[in-house]
Amino acid sequence: MLNSLQLLTQAPILNVQLILDGVFIGAVYALAAYGLALVWGVMNLKNLAQGDFVIMGGYLGWMLGKHGIHPFFALPIVAVLMFAFGWAIYRTIICRVIDKDLFSSLLATFGLALVMQQILNQIFGPEVQSIDAGFQSLTLFGGMVTVAQVKLISLCLTAALAASLVGFMKWSRMGQAIRATAQDPRAARVMGINTDRVYAFTFALNSAICGAAGVLIAMIWVIQPFYGIAYSIRAFVIVTTAGLGNLPGVIIAALGLGVAEQYSGFALGAQLQQFTVVSLLVLVLVFKQFQRGRHRQVLQ
Repeated sequence: MLNSLQLLTQAPILNVQLILDGVFIGAVYALAAYGLALVWGVMNLKNLAQGDFVIMGGYLGWMLGKHGIHPFFALPIVAVLMFAFGWAIYRTIICRVIDKDLFSSLLATFGLALVMQQILNQIFGPEVQSIDAGFQSLTLFGGMVTVAQVKLISLCLTAALAASLVGFMKWSRMGQAIRATAQDPRAARVMGINTDRVYAFTFALNSAICGAAGVLIAMIWVIQPFYGIAYSIRAFVIVTTAGLGNLPGVIIAALGLGVAEQYSGFALGAQLQQFTVVSLLVLVLVFKQFQRGRHRQVLQ
């Protein structure tokens, strides 16, 4: 670890490489985290299968790629398929537990995650897969920094998707209905909004967002049926840090997490990267609890 940190000081250009890689992967994390923030804020649902939706989207993109469809063209197809899948899951499972206690929803989504993992494992096998987008790499600073073109394009696509989501939530009728339901479901029902339809659309939209994120992850990284839990934890870290309904905070937290992962992987080794994510989740939860305690003391 000390040798790695010393190397970063002796060769500062390595910091540029780590920061760029962290930003590229963190931008994709932001998509999955925004979907979680959406269902959490609107439906008060903590979706433990969030990462498995991401992995499923990645496998759909990989499968379409095997049939000759370029991943960038496969991305909207995957988003539509995942939207339909999310709607079906809501109608069969989520609608039955959304009004129940927290434990019921956690148990239902945890069971869903296990089922999805096993189905993906049976269909695609346990091997690690990735999508070859056919792009080359760019070199900067005399070859000291390497940037894969697919990562740069994925960053642009992520920004475009985020801007589209913001525009949809702000100006469309369904987006306004989603925001109204998130603020006060009872008042929304009184105003004639079908909150059950809003919940179904919100969960399906989250599924589509995860599908798009999964295709991007399969292009710039790798997927495997049991990798979903890693992305679920990352999404929870980001949303817990940023807070609900705070898209700029989600983006900043996701980029920060991506950079922190890259540095921890370089300094501690790739095997301890996930340890860093879990540690950050624990620290954020402890800090949030400490803040609540101080707030209660001020009110008293």
